[in-house]
Amino acid sequence: MDPRDLWAEALAGVLARPVRSALTTLGTVLGIGTLVITIGVASTAAHQIVGRFDALTATTVTVVVPPPPGDAAGLVQWSGVQAVERLAGVNAAAALATSSDTANVQVRANDVVAPGEMTGQTLAVVGASPSLPEAVLGTVTQGRFFDEGDVTRRDRVAVLGDQAAALLGIDDVRHAPAVFVEGQPFTVIGVLGGVRREQSLAASVILPPTTAADRMGLGLVSRVVVDTAMGAAQQVARQAPIALAPGEQDALTVTAPPDLSKARKGVEGDTNGLFLVLGLVSLIVGAIGIANVTLVTVMERVGEIGLRRALGASRRHIAAQFLAESTAIGLLGGVLGSSLGVLVVVVVAAVRDWTPVLDPSLALGAPLAGAVVGLLAGLYPSLRAARMEPVQALRSPS
Repeated sequence: MDPRDLWAEALAGVLARPVRSALTTLGTVLGIGTLVITIGVASTAAHQIVGRFDALTATTVTVVVPPPPGDAAGLVQWSGVQAVERLAGVNAAAALATSSDTANVQVRANDVVAPGEMTGQTLAVVGASPSLPEAVLGTVTQGRFFDEGDVTRRDRVAVLGDQAAALLGIDDVRHAPAVFVEGQPFTVIGVLGGVRREQSLAASVILPPTTAADRMGLGLVSRVVVDTAMGAAQQVARQAPIALAPGEQDALTVTAPPDLSKARKGVEGDTNGLFLVLGLVSLIVGAIGIANVTLVTVMERVGEIGLRRALGASRRHIAAQFLAESTAIGLLGGVLGSSLGVLVVVVVAAVRDWTPVLDPSLALGAPLAGAVVGLLAGLYPSLRAARMEPVQALRSPS
């Protein structure tokens, strides 16, 4: 039988019962569509991890400096921050000096002690680089932050975290109010708010590094906070210790975010695996529908099969005809299901304001998958039709 005649007969068989064929095709459409939708939506959602990933965590590198033994000099100098800022991918960096002795210090907004009234608060005192607001993604809500001039002159100035200012009752720094840290006065020149990194700074008194060393004994850098560009954290984490303490970089402890590409691939693999199972289940349901309808069609066309056999059609011709019909139904369902799946993925991405991500091989291979499903579903009915003897088929009621 010529292949063109075979497909013409198969198409005629499919169109002879259009409603049944449409309902059978619908099963494949739903199966292939579900497969494309689930994998496409899962891939699209997984690719949003880089954009939706916590940018604060993904761009934070922290270098912890261990205290030196005895009276030895610290491993990291305050000027080392400038070397880190020159690294590619670094937006800002700042050094901090903290200690357990200054973690809970009595701070008062005035030096007058009124009987029966609480005039002070227990706050932390830290020394910091002038670049601290940029490194911790904070904003100076009042006044200004101290600068290099304040550091060089060793000015007795302080910047309060917004929570510390509220606790001390300081809501305006235009008149240069003072705070007394263990009896030592410091002029408040600004308030730092909206701190997203090192959030403990919100309830701290922040001093210039030279002033902190002179007045509070905070002369050694305890950690360095680095704000990086997206995707540069891993590289900066490798280079920052070398820039801060050449030759002693192994003594520093670096905290860096995980590799985003690995996280994305891991989540994408998990979600794809889950949704792939759901898509395959739907596809199997569609295949069962095709097999069932094709078998019913064979039983309804027993007389036609007997006539064809009597006119000289071989078993192979009969089997090929029914296989072609089931394959055509599967192919049509695959084309419609793939188109529906791609459309749904695009609509979902548009509604969620995502960038749709879909593997072209999936969209193009879905119709082929539908044809294969139809082919496999039609194997048993076609073999059953091919095994019919012409005499028995003609005697059977049609």
